[in-house]
Amino acid sequence: MDGLKEVLAVLIPFGFFAAVVLSFYFYSRANKQIRLSLIEKGLYNAPKPKSNAPRSLKVGVLLIGIALGIFMGYLLGQVTPLNSVVSFFTMILLFGGISLVVNQFIGTKLIKSDE
Repeated sequence: MDGLKEVLAVLIPFGFFAAVVLSFYFYSRANKQIRLSLIEKGLYNAPKPKSNAPRSLKVGVLLIGIALGIFMGYLLGQVTPLNSVVSFFTMILLFGGISLVVNQFIGTKLIKSDE
């Protein structure tokens, strides 16, 4: 009976992973078939490609925020009697969130200036 539990403990995660991958595959295949049928009928308007500048801006600002969070977490762990793990996680999440808000403001200004 222990052998069956060990085999199931290995097979269940692989089965879950396979189910997720196959679901994504069949979903994308169905979307492709729908797109092709719409193109044949002349009803499909291709989406306009977006600029990658906002995405790279988002990643850059987020990484800066995480770096500031790590630095502030270190300082908070040294200055206060807080547990260092708690100070690191709270500061990383705080500065990461602040950086995403800042990115939103910068991104909207860039989009408005392009128009």
